[in-house]
Amino acid sequence: MSDLFHDPSSNVDEAPRPLADRLRPAALSEVVGQAHLIGPDGPIGRMVASGHLSSIIFWGPPGTGKTTTARLLADAVGLAFEQVSAVFSGVADLKKVFEAARLRRSQGRSTLLFVDEIHRFNRAQQDSFLPVMEDGTVILVGATTENPSFELNAALLSRAQVLVLNRLDDEALEELMSRAEAFVGEKLALTDDARIALRAMADGDGRFVLNLAEEILALAPAEALDTQSLTKLMQRRAPIYDKSREGHYNLISALHKSVRGSDVDAALYWLARMLDGGEDPLFILRRVVRMAIEDIGLADPQALVQALAAKDTFEFLGSPEGELALAQAVLYVASAPKSNAQYTAFKGAMKTAKETGSVAPPAHILNAPTKLMKELGYGAGYEYDHDSPDGFSGQNYFPDEMTRQRFYKPVERGFERDIAKRLAYWQKLREERRS
Repeated sequence: MSDLFHDPSSNVDEAPRPLADRLRPAALSEVVGQAHLIGPDGPIGRMVASGHLSSIIFWGPPGTGKTTTARLLADAVGLAFEQVSAVFSGVADLKKVFEAARLRRSQGRSTLLFVDEIHRFNRAQQDSFLPVMEDGTVILVGATTENPSFELNAALLSRAQVLVLNRLDDEALEELMSRAEAFVGEKLALTDDARIALRAMADGDGRFVLNLAEEILALAPAEALDTQSLTKLMQRRAPIYDKSREGHYNLISALHKSVRGSDVDAALYWLARMLDGGEDPLFILRRVVRMAIEDIGLADPQALVQALAAKDTFEFLGSPEGELALAQAVLYVASAPKSNAQYTAFKGAMKTAKETGSVAPPAHILNAPTKLMKELGYGAGYEYDHDSPDGFSGQNYFPDEMTRQRFYKPVERGFERDIAKRLAYWQKLREERRS
């Protein structure tokens, strides 16, 4: 087992390297899970085949091979490889790297500069890359776990191709586990179900699955671990979910669209993912209230009541009991009939209000609390609807300068079906009284 922690070919005084480091691919073809980029038809595959690289931004979650791919890319086309981290480097460090790259270029060799966590550089630091990218001093390969659209300068993005690395799927994680077993000459002491659970714990992170495998190999359990034993032994890794960044917006979008699509099971899944990742339940509840208004509206007026009741219940019970009220609200809004008629109607009314400016209401619906206002015709000709047949006068309530508008168009679903019948009835009376 000592071979697992020490490379016999290395100097005896050298610190042992983690298994994940010693199993780094030696060629691009060995990188797992990113065939869409590295394959012959992928952008990286085409660059290598042509022998010409352009600047790249790698965007993907941790443990998907961003650093490894950048290093192998430099090797594949014969570029010098320089690496800096935005966490530990400043402008002075970058200047040194740029000077070394200029010297190298004067000697006929180009440089691939890999910048890890590039989104952590501020705007001015990001701008410092532009001149050396434009004059060919460096080919920039940046790596980020955050959405480049939000975190990187537009000028930098315009000079680089954004390539998305996928989180590793089950097949890719299994390939890494098999490589670890082949490297040490020993099978992981896991039942089939525990092996599946180990991959789930890794949550798409190749480095993490190898670290887990190394721990199990080091522990050398006498019997194969089942899922329960594995969970107890390894504990559980928190899901990759940053409440203030990309994961936050991706998952709330997934929840909202699942509700809008009336998929109750998918909606519950995304709700569970957000709660499991530590999202603030009140943030989710605020979005559920919005769903009740924006996507359901008067097709089921109870949706808003349910959403607000869930908020009150959660504040009353707290977590975790109150989370069940959140689940009930999500189930209600997901299963409710959908209509954005009131949302569309309000937007249309706002647009028209801005276009028409300050046109006055018709005089007959204005109050006349003073003698002068009565003399000016305020309130003259107003018909009190409760005194009219059917409780409906059919008068015009739009400004005299405007034609009648129709903003609200209820759908033939849920309670709005009844509302549509009422509106049609009033429109019929309106037309009859106009004739």
